[in-house]
Amino acid sequence: MIDPVLLRENPDLFKRSQEARGDSVEAVDAALAADAERRSTITAFEDLRAAQNVFGKRVAAAPGAEKKALVAQAQSLAAEVKAAGVVAGEADARFTAIVKTIANPIIDGVPAGDEANFATLRTHGDAPVFDFEPRDHLELGELLGAIDMARGAKVSGTRFYFLKGIGARLEIALMNMALDRALEAGFVPLITPTLVRPEIMDGTGFLGEHNDEVYYLPADDLYLTGTSEVALAGYHKDEILDLSEEPLRYAGWSTCYRREAGSGGKDTRGIIRVHQFNKLEMFTYVLPENAAAEHDRLVALQEGMLRSLGLSYRVIDVAAGDLGSSAARKFDIEAWVPTQNAYRELTSTSNCTTYQARRLDIRYRTESGKTAPVATLNGTLATTRWLVAMLETHQQADGSVRVPNALQPYLGGLEVLTPLPVRGAK
Repeated sequence: MIDPVLLRENPDLFKRSQEARGDSVEAVDAALAADAERRSTITAFEDLRAAQNVFGKRVAAAPGAEKKALVAQAQSLAAEVKAAGVVAGEADARFTAIVKTIANPIIDGVPAGDEANFATLRTHGDAPVFDFEPRDHLELGELLGAIDMARGAKVSGTRFYFLKGIGARLEIALMNMALDRALEAGFVPLITPTLVRPEIMDGTGFLGEHNDEVYYLPADDLYLTGTSEVALAGYHKDEILDLSEEPLRYAGWSTCYRREAGSGGKDTRGIIRVHQFNKLEMFTYVLPENAAAEHDRLVALQEGMLRSLGLSYRVIDVAAGDLGSSAARKFDIEAWVPTQNAYRELTSTSNCTTYQARRLDIRYRTESGKTAPVATLNGTLATTRWLVAMLETHQQADGSVRVPNALQPYLGGLEVLTPLPVRGAK
């Protein structure tokens, strides 16, 4: 949830942000009106309750004959207090419902507009050039005996797959390499739940505009997570954290699930856009004034991974209209995919400022002794989709694939992935 004090003091900040995102600007005025109503009803309730307390003391001190008459007045006043409490509660609920439609205000410098309006911050490496017709990742995966889409669809339906043989080993190697990098950087590893309660999913901001992307189990009232960010954000719900020494940093390893609603016809070939995948997600709790520096730190870790794997990539500042409601700024790193002649997203890292922490009541103690919301950030360090860019970038004419030097120790020193012999061939 947004900061209601900031909303009252600087509504234009929210209006500019909503406009840049392509969201409702009118929601800001509606929230301001609801906030005014909420505060006035709370004041009326508290005034009545204070009067009730004073009157209660008078009743207690009154002599017996007078007390009987005063008790009747006290009962009437109690009814008024109860009614005022109901009115205040309803006003608070209306304000909460409206303010939840307002996204986290974007950070200065975020490009306005939709998906196409991103800003390229930097690029690394040249696109690979082949003296043969390159194969796409699925053809390579089938030659290597690494990817089986047909049986994935037979077992679970479209956009499911099996990673087998060297494909399974390759993903485990990638995830372990990422985990080692996270450990070196001071992250605490967690294997997280992939089913969470509604208040956790809602607290991270995933039940708004992207609700149709989430798998829900109504019999259990639980949601399947599309990223371990959700569980990691809920890990410290309703807690006061000690961030005086350094941020709390976690690396969550989990299977992730996404319905991919509305993506019909997009990336139907291979494992680029699928319903289930594995991911190692970085998540940090930091003091709000340190959030921007932490954001840069997460991106640097991601870039280090991509460079170690020999991938060409670009870093983009995602446009406001392509941000989720919780992100105030997001940097995506997109790797070059040769057969698509395009960059495709491999990592994403978001600065959610205090938005998630307010919704999940995660605080730190200030120097004055009061508490205030922390800032939260998240960023992908490895995921199944990375196999796409790795296979296509490092392929050779015979269908074999070179293993990047940094990944070889995680595959027992294997330097080249070679196609399997054709069954029945002599």
